Amino acid sequence: MVADKVTIDTLSYKEGAAPVHWECDGGTDFSMDLGDRTERGTEITIYLNEDSYEFSNEYRCREVLEKYCAFMPVEIYFSNEDAEEEELSEDIPDVVDVDSKDASEGSGEDHELDDEIEDEDEDDEDEDRGPKPINEIHPLWGKHPNDCTEEEYKDFYRNVFHDYKEPLFWIHLNMDYPFNLKGILYFPKINTQYDVIEGTIKLYNNQVFIADNIKEVIPEYLLLLKGCIDCPDLPLNVSRSALQNDGFVKKISNYITKKVGEKLSGMCKTDRENYEKYWEDISPFIKYGCLRDDKFNKKMTDYIIFKNMEGKYITLPEYLEAGKEAYENKVFYITDEIAQSQYINMFKEQGMDAVYLTHPIDTTFITHLEQKNQNVHFLRIDSDLTENFKEELSEDDVKEQTDKLAEIFKKATGKENLILKVEKLKNADLPSMITVSEQSRRMAEMMKMYGMEESITGMGEQGETLVLNMNNSLVQFVLDNEDNENTETICQQIYDLARLANHPLKPEEMTAFVARSNKILEILAK
Repeated sequence: MVADKVTIDTLSYKEGAAPVHWECDGGTDFSMDLGDRTERGTEITIYLNEDSYEFSNEYRCREVLEKYCAFMPVEIYFSNEDAEEEELSEDIPDVVDVDSKDASEGSGEDHELDDEIEDEDEDDEDEDRGPKPINEIHPLWGKHPNDCTEEEYKDFYRNVFHDYKEPLFWIHLNMDYPFNLKGILYFPKINTQYDVIEGTIKLYNNQVFIADNIKEVIPEYLLLLKGCIDCPDLPLNVSRSALQNDGFVKKISNYITKKVGEKLSGMCKTDRENYEKYWEDISPFIKYGCLRDDKFNKKMTDYIIFKNMEGKYITLPEYLEAGKEAYENKVFYITDEIAQSQYINMFKEQGMDAVYLTHPIDTTFITHLEQKNQNVHFLRIDSDLTENFKEELSEDDVKEQTDKLAEIFKKATGKENLILKVEKLKNADLPSMITVSEQSRRMAEMMKMYGMEESITGMGEQGETLVLNMNNSLVQFVLDNEDNENTETICQQIYDLARLANHPLKPEEMTAFVARSNKILEILAK
């Protein structure tokens, strides 16, 4: 593929064997004649074509060898003949003679000790100068797990994947029956949601590299992990079409899924402290696995945990049981602690709880949980106001006040699509707040994902509802003083303050908000 011509000169170890010279120019024909090699062994010479001169570069060559031959069971030595010639041509430094008088001083014992030290130094230098193979013929996965130390696992991870972050933990696969499979799977640490969740599973056959991330052999969701798997029973030619119809390959995939599930569930049962400590990092793997594999989902159902507002980890049944009367099978969740701080404080004041779901995969995962748990509904903490936050308000008063306030606020804000709701909140200091319909918000997020932002404009501010508190004096002022010169300014400020507590304003809206705030301060200063 990279050469115009390849020649092979070889001599067998058998006594009396004749050397052979083999030559091929890249076609289907080749020639074979008597060679001139005098030492046992084989020498392959590749004459690179014009498009492949990159492989004559030492670093490019090493890169290829490290990828494909890193664990070959035969030692591989690499040398650059040009570099060796340069090294040999360098001037040898002059030897400094030791003065005979100085050399003769000291006892005989000193001379013997000096001789011993010199001999040891020479041995060390000879050992350092000796050639070392570039590959590891005894990879860590070939050892029994009981014979491997924690540091060996970490060193292997760093050397193979060049990841400066230490792995969270690992699974050592070691199976001899009904098929032979060995390997190590690492759960890498993900620092932030901005890290690319993409792993590397290297597949080997008797330590010979085959490919990266073959999803027919490795369950798709485990491709997020990093690791090496060596399965001698796999064919070296791993074409996708062949693997898709191979029942043996399916057994391997099921075995790997089973071992990962056992490791995670076992950790949750016997090492809950570390399981919770690792949860933020391993949860994307587990959630993605539950979405992609029903068997894995059933195995991990009881081990999905959520962090609540107190910083404790609880399961879904525990959350529902704790709030059986208040929540009515509703699970309130937080996606942004800063943006939703107002709602978090309201929940805390009423002794209610919510769980944190801050990873991008959670948007899809909560839909999955709703499908698997009948009558359970996930609601973002700012999606609605439960009865716990409200006082009773007569229906007649609500309708009359809602109609009047809606007209005033639509006129003041210039938003004809503004959705307004009147409530009597227990917290009288709060004039207004924004709630976002869970269904509308999920639909808006889905549209945004598919580049359909323009379709959202007809939905109001992405399903937002302005909730006005009739217990607040500012709202009462607006209701009783519709024609006051400051009413419009107050309405605009109430609306923007509610939105600011929910999400950032657009640049032009923020400019207007700051100018209006300064105007209000001037009015107060008069």
